[in-house]
Amino acid sequence: MAREVLSIGQVRIHSGGATRDDAMKEAADILEAVGSVTGEYFDAMKQREQTVSTYMGNELAIPHGTNETKNTILASGLSVIRYDGGVDWDGEPVTFVIGIAGKGDEHLEILSQIAILFSDEDEVARLKTLETPEELYSALAEAVNE
Repeated sequence: MAREVLSIGQVRIHSGGATRDDAMKEAADILEAVGSVTGEYFDAMKQREQTVSTYMGNELAIPHGTNETKNTILASGLSVIRYDGGVDWDGEPVTFVIGIAGKGDEHLEILSQIAILFSDEDEVARLKTLETPEELYSALAEAVNE
């Protein structure tokens, strides 16, 4: 049984919005709290963002570190934050911020599962209507936990 990359404590819903950097910081802090990354992972996320935006379309951003900062990843993990007030992600509207830390190549599989889920506009609309972190966790865990 693979270690679950997402647990209920790693899912949050905020009624307000956030800046891009604050959203990335929260995503990194959640990953650090569960032992997936070191304290340097937020800087790794910022480095990645400087070279290529992690905005994916359909109100989703998936901040993650660069290949050069793999040493800041201790174990694969996810953090999921929904900002009902939105995040301005370099001019793009984002509601869902999913922080990803992948040990080895594990993040590629996680990324593809999230991309499939969020490529469906009806699914994104449904995820926005869920009222509790528990409901959001249940909807996402099936897709990302082996």
